[in-house]
Amino acid sequence: MSNNVRYDTWDKERLICRVRQLEMEIRHRDAAAKKAVALTHSAPSTPGGDSSSAAAAPPPAKKRKKGAANIDPSRYSYRYVALRLAYLGKNYNGFEHQQSAVQATIESELWSALTKACLIFPPGEDIDQIDFNYKELDYSKCGRTDKGVSAFGQVIGLRLRSSKPLPKTAAQLEEEARKKAEALQEKQKQQQHDGQGDVSMQDAAVEQQQQPPSPPPAPKPWDPIKDELPYCKTLNRLLPPDIRILAWCPSTPEGFSARFSCTERQYRYYFTQPAFAPAPEGLTPPKGPSQPRKKKDAAPPPPPRPKVGYLDIDAMRAAAKKFEGLHDFRNFCKVDGGKQLTNFMRRMFEADIVEVDDVASAVPYLSGAAFAQPETAAAAAAHGGGRGGSGGGVTPKVYYLHVRGSAFLWHQIRHMVSVLFLVGQGLERPEVVDELLDVERHPRKPNYGLAHEVPLVLWDCIFPTDRSVPEGQQADGMAWEWEAGENKYGAGGLVDVLWAGWREKKMDELLANRLLDLVSLQGCPEANPAQNVKWNVLQKVYAGGNEGRLAGEHLPLMKRKVVPSPMEINDRWAQRMGYGSSEELLKEENWRVSLAKDRRARREGGSGTATPAAQEPEA
Repeated sequence: MSNNVRYDTWDKERLICRVRQLEMEIRHRDAAAKKAVALTHSAPSTPGGDSSSAAAAPPPAKKRKKGAANIDPSRYSYRYVALRLAYLGKNYNGFEHQQSAVQATIESELWSALTKACLIFPPGEDIDQIDFNYKELDYSKCGRTDKGVSAFGQVIGLRLRSSKPLPKTAAQLEEEARKKAEALQEKQKQQQHDGQGDVSMQDAAVEQQQQPPSPPPAPKPWDPIKDELPYCKTLNRLLPPDIRILAWCPSTPEGFSARFSCTERQYRYYFTQPAFAPAPEGLTPPKGPSQPRKKKDAAPPPPPRPKVGYLDIDAMRAAAKKFEGLHDFRNFCKVDGGKQLTNFMRRMFEADIVEVDDVASAVPYLSGAAFAQPETAAAAAAHGGGRGGSGGGVTPKVYYLHVRGSAFLWHQIRHMVSVLFLVGQGLERPEVVDELLDVERHPRKPNYGLAHEVPLVLWDCIFPTDRSVPEGQQADGMAWEWEAGENKYGAGGLVDVLWAGWREKKMDELLANRLLDLVSLQGCPEANPAQNVKWNVLQKVYAGGNEGRLAGEHLPLMKRKVVPSPMEINDRWAQRMGYGSSEELLKEENWRVSLAKDRRARREGGSGTATPAAQEPEA
């Protein structure tokens, strides 16, 4: 990046992202420098070289960071727990840590907090080297959200340091008994010395010596919840404000895995109505299809399109309902050849469009006759309403797509939303969902884009205890210990921190709202409609972002070019790895382990294994 960058013109979020990027670059450089030093000291001495000087300069010993230097992990007990967390993903490069990422991830922030709090003790000297896969941690995660995606009900499972005292060994008990006996003898000697010449005191000392020692008091029973370390409070003090630990579960079911024990995941995708700024009637393009159909046997024309900027909620709801049930979603996902996935059947328990009632933020000019939908404007006029009239309620409204399913494919929700937005704008019929789900007729996905990532939220994850209840009707059975009292409402507590973040964004929204409303009043477009305005042939297509995207005439999905089928993608990837086909690769029992060894060998400059993939580039 150029040295003359005007950072004073950047907003806060962009600056934070840049700082995190620079921090990651520094970490990568430090790691590379340490590796280079280690290789230099481990290299054999040259012939004729001074062996004494080489022996006199051993490689510098690595030191653990302050906070973990004086802690012996073997002195503590550990317990397996589940943590429930929430985060706003806009400023992060997804949930899962990636070695090549320059932007922080949720896992990288979690690792930093866990190691600083000494709740985990990763092997090796470099605790900055993020690796959640070491055996003692027993780590699992429920959802792997992508870059920009948020989660309010994410769950992870891992083994943390506990305050529970370790059971004492026989040697420790014997040592304690010996020390107590020595202390008693010393006390008795002192009493005899102090009571010389006093017959009564000497007799008392002899009598006390003859009595058996009283048993030690029973230790106070350790409470697994009240006496445990405050996991949530400790981590929240170290995590960024947009990542919060909401609760922890002290007693997970036997064999619990945050990934495989979850039977239902719930997602929500938020959007507004109107979706983007509508234009007054004098500036809107003609409604309905742009060209009449000529063939007699062609499909009927699509219904009239809603006003530009608005969405047909009823049509979107009808299309969303078609996702319910067991379907092959290969045309609603992105296929990664490295996964070699062959099963795209997924069950959706529920898919619906829901209005949010408690997040009203009015933009009054949208209630005017020139900007509102015809039915809304008519209702406002009937009630005597004009600007901000009560006929259509508060505008804009907020909705979300609510989806509950057992499992999801990569980018599945964002593909589903993208198609629903086309239906809502009148560019596609609801029946297009049926067409895309019919993989017998359409085995390849038409080429269409993804919906924006920021409005998507992993809302909840369900871990049932009663497996007799049918799927889709199961309730969460985890015994969560939620943050409460001072930890929730006190200074620096959960609500206090979240309120500060909300208040900051609310002021931004309020000022932007007032500016938008002020500009909408200037010039009074309703009283002076534009005359002789030639409409630009480019129309706006909404995809979940902050504004519509300019596009040409809409080409129906089923007439577009198609992308390769999943099998073709898998075959191409397998061939890049040195195999003849995907089928040949899958015949190898542990092909992932084999490819990982080959990659590691190439990075270290070795020859690798005999697998053909050793001679191929990384995917």
